[in-house]
Amino acid sequence: MKKFFDEFKKFCTKGNILELATGVMIGGAFTTIVNSLVNDMLMPVIGLVTGGVNLSGLFVALDGQQYVSIEAAKEAGVGTLNYGAFIQNIINFLIIAFCVFLFVKFMTKLMPKKEAAPAKPARLCPYCKQPVHDEAVKCQHCGSDLK
Repeated sequence: MKKFFDEFKKFCTKGNILELATGVMIGGAFTTIVNSLVNDMLMPVIGLVTGGVNLSGLFVALDGQQYVSIEAAKEAGVGTLNYGAFIQNIINFLIIAFCVFLFVKFMTKLMPKKEAAPAKPARLCPYCKQPVHDEAVKCQHCGSDLK
């Protein structure tokens, strides 16, 4: 059992795991901010533009009747398709995806660029000085035997 906990401790203290855990926590907090942005800032503006329609309250009752709200339909025991909430979640996703895209693009510019490894010089035939394959035993240009 001690070996199991030692392995678990080693696993948890790896740099990648800590970075991943930090990213998940920041992502959760960021999702809360984006939800607030969508619900408290964008949706009221969208509602104003669409004539006061509350996008998150749009639904279809599965019994074909009309209800004042989703809550009223649920109190009546009727199932609902809440397509407005689905549209709102799509908007949330698009905003989060756009922000992640911008963040990755920004971080890519900050990261130091990896220098390309210098190219290995071509092997030359000692007689005609033309390039030959590394494993060649005979020069294809002059026909000389290569060591």
